[in-house]
Amino acid sequence: MNLTQTIKNSVFSASLATINTESKCIINTINAYSYCVAKQDPHFAEVLTSGDVLLPDGTSIVLAAKLLANKKITKIAGWDIHQYLLEQANKKEQKVFYLGASNNTLEIIKKKLSQEFPNIKVATYSPPYKTVFTQQDNNEMLAQVNAFSPDILFVGMTAPKQEKWVYKHKNTINATVICSIGAVFDFYAGNVQRAPKWMLNLGLEWLFRLLKEPKRMWRRYLIGNTQFIYYVFKEKLQALFK
Repeated sequence: MNLTQTIKNSVFSASLATINTESKCIINTINAYSYCVAKQDPHFAEVLTSGDVLLPDGTSIVLAAKLLANKKITKIAGWDIHQYLLEQANKKEQKVFYLGASNNTLEIIKKKLSQEFPNIKVATYSPPYKTVFTQQDNNEMLAQVNAFSPDILFVGMTAPKQEKWVYKHKNTINATVICSIGAVFDFYAGNVQRAPKWMLNLGLEWLFRLLKEPKRMWRRYLIGNTQFIYYVFKEKLQALFK
């Protein structure tokens, strides 16, 4: 997966208002972590770039765009697309489905939505916590989603599992907008604290998450970010010496 070409050809750089949410639309996000995974996993690379929208969910991608493609883009986190789609759904009185997380988290989300976005009809389903889903698991998830027939489906099962699941079942999912947003379920429910605004503005959300959950996040940010920097400078040097 070539980062320069991905940025030029696939990474979203317009306003969220330009996304067509009236017809089938698959929204993915890319950050330093998911790029490093995709670099070693060609199938995941295909999954990420085959969607309709690939959001730059990380300061690392924004900086890489400037360095590799001389392209100025704005970071659009999973949180941002989640809030935007909820605002639109509330105005249009649409149906929203949350697939992922625990039942407790989903109950908190439903309660919060009823207060903040009262015009939205919401349904949820907590899939089993497994590395690999059985066919029966997949059938049940699809049945739950399709019975509700949502305008927007949020999938939160961590990358790359969530994106691969959507890719595999995209033709049988009865939803208009399908958005994989991972940790946003926990952010919105308040299970995981999001970085304060000043850290977000400085591009230090990764540092906040590392300090909050060092055991879980150290490999992603310390090793993953180092790998990402290596890939960026390798492509830059290759371009200079062509």
